[in-house]
Amino acid sequence: MQSHDLTFRKSSYSQGRTENCVEVADFPGGAAVRDTRHRELGHLEVPAAEWVALLGGLRSA
Repeated sequence: MQSHDLTFRKSSYSQGRTENCVEVADFPGGAAVRDTRHRELGHLEVPAAEWVALLGGLRSA
């Protein structure tokens, strides 16, 4: 999926920071993540099951 097809938002896990943030975009079947400081490097697409597992792990940490 192309970045211009996605609507990214700052991740709530970035804890209000303006630098060193992660941006997230939802799409059917998963999510995409990218580094706020290096958007030009693209994004990583994560299938829905792995995204749910990642968020569950972060919440329990």
